[in-house]
Parts: sequence; C-alpha cells; structure tokens
Amino acid sequence: IKNIIRQPIIPLSIFILIGSQYTFGQNHSNPKLILQITIDQLRADLPGTVFDRLPEGGFKYFYTHGIVYENAHHRHANTETVVGHTTLATGADPAQHGMIGNLWYDKELKRTVYNVEDYRYPLIGSNAGVDKDTEIDPSQAAASTDGRSPMTINTTTFSDELAMNTNGKAKVFGISVKDRGAITMAGHAGKAFWFSKATGQFVSSTYYYDRYPDWVKQWNRKEKYKEYANTSWELTNDISSYTYGEEDDMSYETNLPGYGVTFPHHYGDINNKYFTTFLTLSPAGDELTLDFARELIIAESLGKDAITDYLSVSFSSTDYVGHIFGPASLESEDNLIKLDRTLANLIRFVDQEIGLQNTLIVLSADHGAPDVPERLKKFGLDAGYFDLDSLDTLAISQVMRQKFDINEKLVSGFFHPYVYLNTDVIDKYHLDINEVSRTLAYELQNQEGIAFAIPSIDLLEGKIPDTELNRSVLRNYNPKRSGEIYIVTEPYWFINDFDGLEVASTHGSPWKYDTYVPIIFAGHDLKPQKIFRNVETVDIALTLSNYLKIKVPSGSSGQPLLEVLKK
Repeated sequence: IKNIIRQPIIPLSIFILIGSQYTFGQNHSNPKLILQITIDQLRADLPGTVFDRLPEGGFKYFYTHGIVYENAHHRHANTETVVGHTTLATGADPAQHGMIGNLWYDKELKRTVYNVEDYRYPLIGSNAGVDKDTEIDPSQAAASTDGRSPMTINTTTFSDELAMNTNGKAKVFGISVKDRGAITMAGHAGKAFWFSKATGQFVSSTYYYDRYPDWVKQWNRKEKYKEYANTSWELTNDISSYTYGEEDDMSYETNLPGYGVTFPHHYGDINNKYFTTFLTLSPAGDELTLDFARELIIAESLGKDAITDYLSVSFSSTDYVGHIFGPASLESEDNLIKLDRTLANLIRFVDQEIGLQNTLIVLSADHGAPDVPERLKKFGLDAGYFDLDSLDTLAISQVMRQKFDINEKLVSGFFHPYVYLNTDVIDKYHLDINEVSRTLAYELQNQEGIAFAIPSIDLLEGKIPDTELNRSVLRNYNPKRSGEIYIVTEPYWFINDFDGLEVASTHGSPWKYDTYVPIIFAGHDLKPQKIFRNVETVDIALTLSNYLKIKVPSGSSGQPLLEVLKK
C-alpha cells in the first residue's frame, strides 16, 4: 500500500492521450470497406489450374498480395450452398446457425422448406418472382412462397455485429445471382439483392424495403441482360491452349435444349424460355452481378466516411457450370479465365472508388466439388452416381415390417442428406423412434454406395467413434431441422438427380474435395504470406470481428487468424 501511495500522480491529460490511442469500436485505423467475395463451388485447387495463363489482377492479385491459407476447409458435413454461405457469414456451425441444408423437412408444418423462404415478406413489386420451373436450381421450386428473408438464420452474422456496433450507421449489403447467396451474407441487419430469372432484374423482398431505391429502378430499367440476346458464350482463347480442349463433347455433360454441350453456347433471344437461365450457367451471370455491384458502390457511397461499410459479392456461375459440365471440363476452365477478369474488374473499381489501402478483402467459397465419375474411372478410382431408387427398398421394408410388425410407411422422405422418419406412424404404434432409426440405419449402411448411415441419436449419445467425419456430421445436426439419419455416400459417389434433372457433378459430402476451399485476406496494406497449417471457414467471421475490435457473432466457434490480426 505504501508503494502505491508513493507513486506519482499521473495528470488527467496523460490518461486522455492514452485513451485516444485505444478507442472502442470504429476508429481511424479501420478499413472504410470490408469486401467479402464468395465464389460458389470454387474448390481451392481450381485457380491454380489456369494460373499460368492469367494476366495480372484477378486471382494473381490475391495469390501474390494476400495472406493465403493453403489448407482451408469447411468443417461441417453437408457442403451445400446455403450451409457454406451461412457458415462464412456467422462463424458458426450449422448446428448453431440452423441452415443444415438447402432443403429440410419441417416436422411441424409437415412439408419441405426452402432455406430462406418466408411468406411474410414477398418480393417487392409484381412479376418479380423466381422461376419455380427453373432447369438449373430446382431447390427453389420446393419453396411454398416467393417471399424471402434471413429469419431462419438462428445466430448473428458478422455483418449484423458491424451494424449493431455502429448503431446502424454502417452500410451493409449482399449481392448474388442466388437469393441464398445474398441473404445469408447480408444477415438480419443488411440489405440483399439477387437475380430474378423471371425478369432479368436484381430483386429484393419487403423484409428489406417497402419500395426499391431509385438507383435500383434505374439499373433494372437498363435491362442489361438483354445485351446478351442473340449472342453466345465463346471461348476466351484458342482451344489448343486449354487443358480440356479435346474434351468439349462428353457424354456425361448435361445437354440442355438450345444450349448444348459444345462451344459456342448460344443464349438465344429474349423470348427463349430459358434465356436468363442460360445466362446464369455461364460467365454472364457473374458479369451481371459485377455490374450491379459497381452501381451499388457508387449509389450507396460505400467507403466514403469514417464508418466501416460491408459488401458481400457472391459469384454463382462457377457452381452452375460445374454442375452442368463438371469442374474438370472445357466450360469450367474457360469460366475460371473469365471469372478472373471479372475479379480483376471488381478489384480495379474498388481501388478507384475507395482505394485498396482502405479496403479489407476476404475471398473464400461455400464448398468445393467432386470430379465427374466417368473421368475418375479413367484413373482407376471407384466412382459413380448413386440413385436412391436403386436401393433395395423391398428388402429394407421387409426387415422393418418383421422388426416392428406394421405395414405403414416409417419414412417421411429423404432431403439431402437426412432421412426423416414418419413420427405420426411411430407415435401411433408407440414405437421407440431411436430403435427405429438405428434399425433402418443399419439396413441402409449395407447398401451399395452408402459409406455411413448415422443415427442422430447415436451422435448425441456419443455411441459412435470420435472421428473427424463423425464430428462434421454432429456439427451439422440441429434438433429442430435435421432428420433422424444422416447419409454419407462413398467417396466420389453422389446423387446426381435434381428433381428429374441429371447433372454431371454435385457436392454436399464431408469428403475433402467438397470441404476444400480458399481463404485469402488482401488489401488494407496486409503483407503477403502463405500459411500451410489447417484453418477452417468458421475462423473468418471471428477474424473480421477481431480486426475491427467488435463483438463476435453469437454462435461463432472458430479461432482468429493471427496473421491477419498482426497488422
């Protein structure tokens, strides 16, 4: 006590000076804009397949000027679009944020639910709906309404925390061709826009606005999509320079009438029923997204004051092209080259308008993708398409009837990756739902093409080995939305049927080709580095929050990336 008393009294002015160096929340050293770029289905190795043929800017900007995490993965099992985007936005696992799949079965409503559907918030204006008969994104057709909102996300996002930290002064936006790609990243507090195939416009719902801002009306009136009428997706370079130049016509590619499987891919005229759909499964979808993003940056004056703003741009074409033609195809190869130019144009524009030294950029992906089984077989790998109809359902039904002595259906349905049991029948006959799920899982796991059929109850009770794969399945489990059995197909075996549309490749597994994604931070004078330790996508939101010294999202469970924070 005597030593403390003897210390000299520090003048109040010194405390004020010290305090000025450490302010809470926003301060002069923060970036003016956080730009989060998500490339749908960009497996982390894919940029390297075209890297030596790319000019400066684009991917080369990130890989030469950014902090590159070379061993980054999603750690949840169901690697689908909404699951990955929401994980990037929240830093939480699906078990916490609740988006356990593009679709799930609502046990109370007793129907299929599309992840961001919300009848309370219809699309703004008339005739701005999302096509329910779309050939390429049939998961949207399962929605019971064209209304959309982020209300099914159970936790806060980084963008939510930024908005709350600034008392609503930060401008927060999410843009994508896909509604789920825009809505999840914008969070509850931001504004989201997505592309309507029905109108060729970027749309939003009444959750965000009562009416569109003038600049949105003006952009939509330009009808930029019509500029692609009677044109084609042409190869960027001479076909001899492509790795897959001799594989432009493969039997496994999805042949959509009028679009074809060989270059050039014709968009047709605007009267073509699938004209706007064809735009989205080509580089044109990303080009339209970029054009809308540039208009938003100017109109909303992003990055023009001392408050950090947030913009998420999710590019979807890589995913659509990968599904239709496969990630190892001439189309995917050329799409990467064109995506590179789209990224370069975005970076150049942000530099001109805001300055890269004032912008923190993070680039990642919602999931990876497997190669097409027919290609993999050429390299001696066991691969194939898994058809649910090929299951020996008769044998399974016989076992279940013998075991439980009932003739009614015990399964409500399969909504990737979950089997949902018919709880009405189970309750009616006073069956033990856990015994039913374990019995059915055992029978399913004996079927060809299924690696694991994991009862949810066994996960919760710790009755399965503590492996990395089982942990990833547990991270996907949400008691209100997940089914009773999680299906994991064998590596390189996957279900390629989307509501009757057969596709070349699809993702959604816990295998590494589906979890492997880039994580790159760039801009704001970060020093370039390459990091090879394992990191996870849940680390991104936590890192952004720590970078700004604000509260982390409510369900976040990652670790801050120290190389980014050292600045």
